[in-house]
Amino acid sequence: MANKGPSFGLSRDVQAKIEKKYDDELEERLVEWVVAQCGAEVGRPERGRLGFQVWLKNGIILGKLVNSLYPSGSKPVKIPDSPPSMVFKQMEQIAQFLKAAEDYGVVKTDIFQTVDLFEAKDMAAVQRTLVALGSLAVTKDDGQYRGDPSWFMKKAQENKRDFSDKQLKEGKSIIGLQMGSNQGASQAGMTGYGRPRQIIS
Repeated sequence: MANKGPSFGLSRDVQAKIEKKYDDELEERLVEWVVAQCGAEVGRPERGRLGFQVWLKNGIILGKLVNSLYPSGSKPVKIPDSPPSMVFKQMEQIAQFLKAAEDYGVVKTDIFQTVDLFEAKDMAAVQRTLVALGSLAVTKDDGQYRGDPSWFMKKAQENKRDFSDKQLKEGKSIIGLQMGSNQGASQAGMTGYGRPRQIIS
C-alpha cells in the first residue's frame, strides 16, 4: 500500500460525495447487530466513519459475523488465533469474508471492494454489504440470525403460481383491461372520408 497524500480538485469532490453517503444511524444499527450476532467479545468501535473502519479493518470481526450465519459444522472463514498484523494478511481476511458473503447469497453488486474498507475509500459500500447480509439472514429465517428482525428489510420471496390448462385457455379469450375495451366497438355508421383539403396557391 502506498501512502496517499491529500486529494485535490475533482478527486476531493468525488471523495466528499462518497463520504456523504455514509449513514451514522445505520452504523449504530449495524454495530448493534454485529455485537448481538457475534457476542460482546468483539467490542464496540468509536463512533464515526473512521472508528467503524478501524474496528472492521483487520477482517476478524467480519469473519466471525459471516461464520455465525452458517450452521455450526461449516465455517467458511478461517479465523486466526491472534489478529493478523501484516497488511496482506488483513486484506486476505477481508477477501475471505467477501467470498463467504457472496456464497451466502449477497449479490455481487452489493459487495464492497477490499480497499473500500481497508483504505476507508467507501465506507458506505461496506454498510451496504452488511445490510444486504443482514437482510438475507432475516429472509432465510434458518435460526442463525440473532438480533431484532426489524433491523433489516426482508427480501421478496418467490410466489410461484400453477394454473391448470383449463384456466390458461380461459385466459386467452379475455382481453386485459390494460389493452382497453372492445365493448360497443363496431364500424356501423362509418362513412367514407370527405373531400381532401383544398390548397389554393
